[in-house]
Amino acid sequence: MKTIAVTIDEATLSKIDQLVGSGHSSWSSRSAFVRNAAQDLLARLERRAEEERERRIFRQSRRRLEKQAEALVREQAEL
Repeated sequence: MKTIAVTIDEATLSKIDQLVGSGHSSWSSRSAFVRNAAQDLLARLERRAEEERERRIFRQSRRRLEKQAEALVREQAEL
């Protein structure tokens, strides 16, 4: 791990300190809290990017997928 410096406003820092110091959280320190928050944000951003990529693929393939679905429904109806 690398050590970095972060500037944060007092109100946010106070809320972090309350959570970290409450003893009811899984964060043992400010660093653990910030590390966990950064990991969560990165995971959400990665999921969002993947979802957007999938939406783009569906939009580009919409007609082909519709035709395949219609063919499958017809095939199933014949059984």
